Amino acid sequence: MSGLLWRRLDAVLARWRPHRRPITLAIDALILVACWNATYLFRIGLDRWWSARPSYDAAVMAAVVAVYLLVFLAAGVPRGLWRYTGFGDVQRIAVACAVAGAISALGVLMAQLSAIPRAVLALHPLASLVGLCMARLVYRMLYEHGHAGRSAEAAGPVRSALVLGAGEAGRRLIAGIQRQGWLVLGLLDDDPGKQHSRIAGVPVLGTLEDVRRPELLAGITHLIVALPGATPAQRRRAIALASSTRRPVFTVPSVDELRDGSARIERVRAIEPDDLLGRDPVQLDEAGVAALIGGRTVLVTGAGGSIGAELCRRIAAYGPARLVLYELSEFALYRIEQQLGEAHPRLPLVRVIGDVKDAAHLRATLRAQRPALVFHAAAFKHVPLMEENAWAALQNNVLGTLNAARAALEAGVERFVLISTDKAVNPTNVMGASKRAAEMLLSRLAAEHPQGSRLIAVRFGNVLGSSGSVIPKFKAQIARGGPVTVTHPEITRFFMTIPEAARLVLQAAALADSGQVYVLDMGEPVKILALARQMIQLSGQDEAEVGIVFTGLRPGEKLYEELLADADRTLPSAHPRLRIAQLQDDGVPLSLEDLEAWLRSDAGGSDPAALRAALQRLVPEYRPAG
Repeated sequence: MSGLLWRRLDAVLARWRPHRRPITLAIDALILVACWNATYLFRIGLDRWWSARPSYDAAVMAAVVAVYLLVFLAAGVPRGLWRYTGFGDVQRIAVACAVAGAISALGVLMAQLSAIPRAVLALHPLASLVGLCMARLVYRMLYEHGHAGRSAEAAGPVRSALVLGAGEAGRRLIAGIQRQGWLVLGLLDDDPGKQHSRIAGVPVLGTLEDVRRPELLAGITHLIVALPGATPAQRRRAIALASSTRRPVFTVPSVDELRDGSARIERVRAIEPDDLLGRDPVQLDEAGVAALIGGRTVLVTGAGGSIGAELCRRIAAYGPARLVLYELSEFALYRIEQQLGEAHPRLPLVRVIGDVKDAAHLRATLRAQRPALVFHAAAFKHVPLMEENAWAALQNNVLGTLNAARAALEAGVERFVLISTDKAVNPTNVMGASKRAAEMLLSRLAAEHPQGSRLIAVRFGNVLGSSGSVIPKFKAQIARGGPVTVTHPEITRFFMTIPEAARLVLQAAALADSGQVYVLDMGEPVKILALARQMIQLSGQDEAEVGIVFTGLRPGEKLYEELLADADRTLPSAHPRLRIAQLQDDGVPLSLEDLEAWLRSDAGGSDPAALRAALQRLVPEYRPAG
C-alpha cells in the first residue's frame, strides 16, 4: 500500500518539479513565519502570546522573512534537493540563518523598534535553522522509506542483515545498502571500544563470536562480512563463523577492488574463490615487471581463456605499447576486448582470431606485430575430456606450443612464457603428458638456440574460479538444490586464484633464464570434500539438505597432484613464491622434425592404443591410469 501511495505522490511531485525553487521558497517562508510566532510563544507565554505584540509586528515579520529569503537565494539554499539533504545543506542553511538573523536584528535596532523583544530577534535564527532542517530531513526520511517500500515490492521479501565489521567499511556499507531495500539490524566487531555503540544508527551487538547466538540471529536472513582491510586469516575466520549459522553469507569487495575502482562498498557479493583461499597477497617486483612490459608490444595466445584473460588485464595495467589478443573463440575474444576497452580506453589492442595449430598464421602474426613478449596460454586442459580426445590434446598442447615457440624464435621475441600445470608431473592422463611434452620441447629448443629468445615454462596447479574448475560447478549444483558431486572423499588439489596465478606468471617472466621451468608456491593442498562442505554452508544450507555424492575418480584423474617429480630438484629464485625446477629427464627420444611430422599426420587419431604408446615413448614418466 505504501509503495502505491508513494508512486502516486511521485506522479504529483513530478508535475510540480519545474517550479521547485519558487515552491521551496514559499514553504521556507511559511516555516520562517511559524518560527517567528514560536519564539514569541517561548518568550511571552501562551496567555499574552498575541495581545503583547506591537501593532507593527506583522510588518516587521514580513520584512524579516523577506531578508531571509533574499539571503537564501544568494546562498543557493533553494537549489538543494530535499530528498538528498546532507551535512552540506545543513551547513549552508546554518550560515544563511546566521547572516539573515544578524541583518534583521541590526535593522530592527537601527529603526528603534523597541517593542520587538530582543529575545525574539536572538532566538528566531536558531528556531528557523531547526525548523528548516527538520522539514528537509523529515521529507528525506519519508522519501527513503517510500523508496525502500517500492524496492521491497519489486524485489520480494525484505532482506535483513547482520554485518560482521563495524569499521569505516561497515558504516559506508549501511549507508549504501539500505537504499537497495536491505534492513541492517546489527553489527558485530571484536574492537572493545565499539561495543554497545551505534554506527550509522545501527547498534553494535557483540563480537564476531556472538554471531552464533540464537537471539541475535532471530529475523536475520543474510550475513555480510565487511572486513576489506583485514588480513586473510581474519577474513577466513569471519567467513567460517558466518557460514556456521546456516544463513547465506555475502561479503564486501576487497581492498584491491575498492582501490582500483572496479567495485563499490555497497555492491555486496557472494563469497569468491579468493575469499576461500585466503592467502597473503602476492607481492611483485613492480619495478621489474613494469620495466619488462611498459611501452612494449605483448602477445597473449588463448587471450580469452580464464588465465589468458587475467594475464591480459594485468599486462594492460603496466602500460604496454600494444597488446595483441590471439584467440580461437570469437566470443571469448570479443568479451576480453570489451573488458580491456572499457578499463583501458587508450591502450591499442590488436584482435586476432587464430589457431595455434596453424603455424603459418602464427608466424605471419608475430612477423607483423613484432612482440617483445609472448605468453602462451592457449591449451586444452579438461582432463576427462582430453582422455576421450587425446589426439586433439596433443595437437593443441604440443604442436601448438612448438608452433608458437618456433614463431617466437623466428620473430626475435625477447621472452616466450609457456603456461604449464602440476599435472605434468608423473602424468597419469593425456592432458598432463601433453603439457610435460610441451615443457620438454621448450627445453630442447632453448638448448638449440642459446642466443635466441628466452623460452621458459611456469607450472602451477588448479585455478579457483577458472572455466571448468570446481567452484563454478559446485555453485551451480547448490543453486539447483544439489547434490554436489565429488569424485572421491580423499581427493586433494593445489589451488590458487586467477589473479594470484597471473601475477606470478608475470614475475617469472621478469626473472627467468631460457630453458627454466618455474614452479609456483601453491601452499598446502586443499581437500575437495572440505571445499564442497564450506560452499554448502556459505549458501545458508547444510549437507543434509543439499547432499554430497561421490562419483569415483574420472579417467586419468589422480587422488593428489604433485608440483615436482620424484627425481627433480628445485632451486630458490629471487622471489619467495617461485622455485626453479631442475628437471632430470633424458630428453625427447624423437627428433623435433619427426615429432612434428607425426603430430601433423592423421596417424595418431585412429588408434588410441598406439597413440598412448607413442606418448609414453615421448614422455617416459607417463603412466596411463588404469
